[in-house]
Amino acid sequence: MESLERWLKQELLGNSVGNLIAFAILILLALMLKRVLSMVLSRFFYRLVKPDSGSIPVGDFIRLMRQPIEFLILLLMLFLAFDRLNVPKEWGLTPPTEFGYRFILIRLYQTILMITLAWIAIRFVKFIGLIFQKRAELTETKLDDQLVPFVRDLMIMAVSAIAFFATLSIVFDINVIALVTSLGIGGLAIALAARETLENLFASFAILLDRPFITGDTVTAGTGPNQVTGTVEKIGFRSTRLRTDDGSQIAVPNRLMISQSLDNMTQRSQRRAKFFLRLTLDTPAETLRAIVDDIRQYLDSQPETSQSPALIQFDSFGESSLDILVQFYVATGDWREYNKIKETVNYRLLEIVKTHSGEFAFPSRTLYVRSPTAYPLDR
Repeated sequence: MESLERWLKQELLGNSVGNLIAFAILILLALMLKRVLSMVLSRFFYRLVKPDSGSIPVGDFIRLMRQPIEFLILLLMLFLAFDRLNVPKEWGLTPPTEFGYRFILIRLYQTILMITLAWIAIRFVKFIGLIFQKRAELTETKLDDQLVPFVRDLMIMAVSAIAFFATLSIVFDINVIALVTSLGIGGLAIALAARETLENLFASFAILLDRPFITGDTVTAGTGPNQVTGTVEKIGFRSTRLRTDDGSQIAVPNRLMISQSLDNMTQRSQRRAKFFLRLTLDTPAETLRAIVDDIRQYLDSQPETSQSPALIQFDSFGESSLDILVQFYVATGDWREYNKIKETVNYRLLEIVKTHSGEFAFPSRTLYVRSPTAYPLDR
């Protein structure tokens, strides 16, 4: 037993063998137990917020908190492990209070520790946001569905800013108040450089207050080649994300969403259909009049198309057709429902034209060939 104690007290690289073994054991424990300890701590913290968590299972909380807690446990175990060791004097390293390798490593470790704590706080804010999001889904209004992600992102920005200034103050011993007050012209220059970012930020507040659209609305923004149509998925600080019909996600800056024309198609009480029925030029007037009357009676008799008067009339003479203008309104704002009703109407129009023996025209040309003349071509 005494020989074992003497062996453990032997010096190696400026440290006893016992301290080196303790260092290795702590590192192994950190690698082996970090996952188990993170699960235990996550379940413990979940019990603290369980009364307010509603129907959110513990698995969602563990999924958010496990990784940052694992990393925090690893950092703490590394601190305990390296605290067992002494730096050999032969290395000639400067003290931790003076600038050098040890000073840089300690500041780096403290910075990573502060980032990890901020990571845990951000994940906890996301879990609180998930709780309110589940509650918002139970209400009829969509305003809270739009407000919860916005407030969640705002809180994440606040936590990040607090963590940044706390790191400057605690780790690097910088007077944050003096730093902020001394920005002066430099802060003005930064504000001018970030002008578009600030415009988008203020535009996001304008969207929340004025509510020209909310999450889930289908909107058309812009004009000409820059026009985009899609369903609003998220309103962020900088941009609004739209999901187009082909599945693409487009991010439109918020300042453009409020400064250019915007058509909120979800707010429509009805949609208009307008097109021409082109019949052949030899269609009799009686047949044309009968087709127009039957189409008008059909549209006036349908509850989906009778809310507003339809416009059905013989409109013009085309180059190769007689054109009937068909314009009616479908009492729905939903694009898919509108297309479904329009399809039903189109089938009925085909039947009406066929019932009256009408024929649809197609682009054509009539060529008249002059008979041979008595004069030769060479003359």
